[in-house]
Amino acid sequence: MRTRKARGLSQEALAHDAEVDRTWISRLETSKAAVSVDVIEKVARALGVDPSDLLRSGG
Repeated sequence: MRTRKARGLSQEALAHDAEVDRTWISRLETSKAAVSVDVIEKVARALGVDPSDLLRSGG
């Protein structure tokens, strides 16, 4: 979430850029559900970061 907010993106905008549903962004940020590696990779690509950065820092 920090990475998304630092870039000034809403969940909707990030979801659009990552080509995933907004609910996946919410689930990823809140750890409410298991998120696939595919989704993590798409989100990381949209943010311009390594997928491990999202997992390590809580994004």
